[in-house]
Amino acid sequence: MKKYLAEMVGTFVLTFLGCGTAVALGCGSDTASIVGTAVAFGLSVVAMAYAIGGISGCHINPAITLGCLLTKRISAKDACGYMVFQVIGAILAAALLYAVVSTAGAEAVITTSTGANACSYGVCNGLLVEVVLTALFVLVVLGSTDEKKGAGNFAGLAIGLSLILIHLVGIHFTGTSVNPARSIGPALFEGGQALQELWVFIVGPFVGAICAACIWCMIGCEKKEK
Repeated sequence: MKKYLAEMVGTFVLTFLGCGTAVALGCGSDTASIVGTAVAFGLSVVAMAYAIGGISGCHINPAITLGCLLTKRISAKDACGYMVFQVIGAILAAALLYAVVSTAGAEAVITTSTGANACSYGVCNGLLVEVVLTALFVLVVLGSTDEKKGAGNFAGLAIGLSLILIHLVGIHFTGTSVNPARSIGPALFEGGQALQELWVFIVGPFVGAICAACIWCMIGCEKKEK
């Protein structure tokens, strides 16, 4: 149960600080807000990697959990538990962010958004972007955390920096999810387009995770000798 709770806390932090930054900076209004939001998500992952990595592995993302399941790094039981608690953490974070925004007053700088994702150029474009970016992100995770070939104690830094790059590319198109839990929480409170297009930010990352797992099995997995 400790590792499930760790995943909940980690996903809460990622969602609240990442989406909170997007809301506070009005992400998309200028270049500085996009860069700031990208950095916030990346640093959140770095912080949580070193805070809870030793407890749960710090997936804080159902797509990463799926990738680990497919590469046999986690059991099906734990994978289900991780995903459930990741979504719970994201919902709690979105609820708190919504409460902060709702009680901020009319003169507050922040907007009424909760940092929910939306397909700026249609669902086909959004789905493609999420599949590709998630595949790249999960591939970095699988490679940097590999017991023999990975980056060791620097894995968290590698993953966080890659997430910054991925956000810099994807924010313009989808707001960048690459994480179903991070999208589910805000969408429940945002409603409207975010809720209608939520399936894109669930299907896309999961397909991307499957692609990443297949790629890693081809280039990184060692064949067992008979």
